Amino acid sequence: MSDARDSSPESGQTTFDVAVIGGGAGGLAASIALARSLRSVIVIDAGQLRNSSSAHAHNVLGHEGIRPQNLVAKGRTEAEEYGVTFIEATVTTVHTRDPDAGPAEEVPQYRFELSTSVGVEVTARRIIIATGLSDELPDIPGLADGWGDTVLHCPYCHGYEVRGQRIGVIGTTAMSYHQAMLFSQLSDQVSFIRHNAPAPDSEQEAMLDTLGIEYIDSTVTEAARTESGTVVSLAAGESGDGANALTFDALAVGAYARANADLFAQLGGEVVAHPSGMGTYIPTQMAGQTDVPGVWAVGNAADVSAMVVASTASGVLAGAHVNADLIMESLG
Repeated sequence: MSDARDSSPESGQTTFDVAVIGGGAGGLAASIALARSLRSVIVIDAGQLRNSSSAHAHNVLGHEGIRPQNLVAKGRTEAEEYGVTFIEATVTTVHTRDPDAGPAEEVPQYRFELSTSVGVEVTARRIIIATGLSDELPDIPGLADGWGDTVLHCPYCHGYEVRGQRIGVIGTTAMSYHQAMLFSQLSDQVSFIRHNAPAPDSEQEAMLDTLGIEYIDSTVTEAARTESGTVVSLAAGESGDGANALTFDALAVGAYARANADLFAQLGGEVVAHPSGMGTYIPTQMAGQTDVPGVWAVGNAADVSAMVVASTASGVLAGAHVNADLIMESLG
């Protein structure tokens, strides 16, 4: 049985039961679940939260509206209290250890070696990837300036805060029509700007008409924040009132959600494209287990639609599953 308090990264070469890559909600939850089973755990994290630009996190039971940074700080404190070790770094390389590197009894199955940006080398029996995803916005000047504030993507994460306001939905894929449908529940002032989305089919046209969503067949050339709202400049085309610019209180856009999966690829794994066209993800089986032996993936790296609580739940499940897997290994 491992003691989660025995390992320290100060020696320069450390060995753990589990290395968790990424210290967001999913990674922290996994580390706590493992540490509570007396597993030695290290979390390697560079502090780059996906939702760091958002002022609040919502639908987090018991912590509604908490700042994402505060939520992660509380989770890290809890993990440290159970003896989880942290390194503030990125993992630069990861590979399966050569089984001939030492006596067989000293090299448990699926042993991994990880190199970090601070020079610390880590050896682990299992890996949990909690690296999240990167949101790739359309190449529209000024759009990124409001990301997480006046430029939104999720009606469940941010929609309530812009209820009843002027909302412009910028189309990027066919899923953008679904996004507009959801935001229409929150405001009767929703406009759909097609931009790069495919032209609406008959069902989508009927949906827009039934829900009273204004349809604008044009592309967006710029988005500029002003005191009166975000001004969207339109290319040639017809806006609702014939203007070449419209002002909204908030913009919704379907960013391309690309899984941060470089390390997974180093281990021989392959990401897949989401069927909606909205991004890529690491495919997993039960409790986050991947096709790469000894590797699990949690949170947004494995589920592009996972909100904070869903990412947390996936981490808990993966942690429990990894602990059981290690026990089964010890039974031979």
